[in-house]
Amino acid sequence: MRPKLLLDESLPNPLKKDFSEDYEVITVHDLGWASLKNGELLSAMTKAGIEYLLTVDKNLQHQQNLDKFPLRLVLIRTYDNRYKALKLLVSKIEQGLRSMPSDAKFWEIDLRG
Repeated sequence: MRPKLLLDESLPNPLKKDFSEDYEVITVHDLGWASLKNGELLSAMTKAGIEYLLTVDKNLQHQQNLDKFPLRLVLIRTYDNRYKALKLLVSKIEQGLRSMPSDAKFWEIDLRG
């Protein structure tokens, strides 16, 4: 079964089509969740069986108790979160996801270097 990734509204929607078939990628806009606050979003993800939230929001990890949810927060660190820049880095994002320890609730993928 492919891991389900949710792209937060801070990431461009078209990026979902650039991921490999190894992942099922959905956006908050696909699900009508763009207006949900962080806690509501994490609860909705849990109910929908989505395991990963990809975001560039550096504060999310400090605003929510991730231990309350059976999901994993992945922070994408980048200088430019526009589609044109990120589409070239999807393979690095996937590589970062594959290197995430199985017990990690939070992981950073640094694309700045």
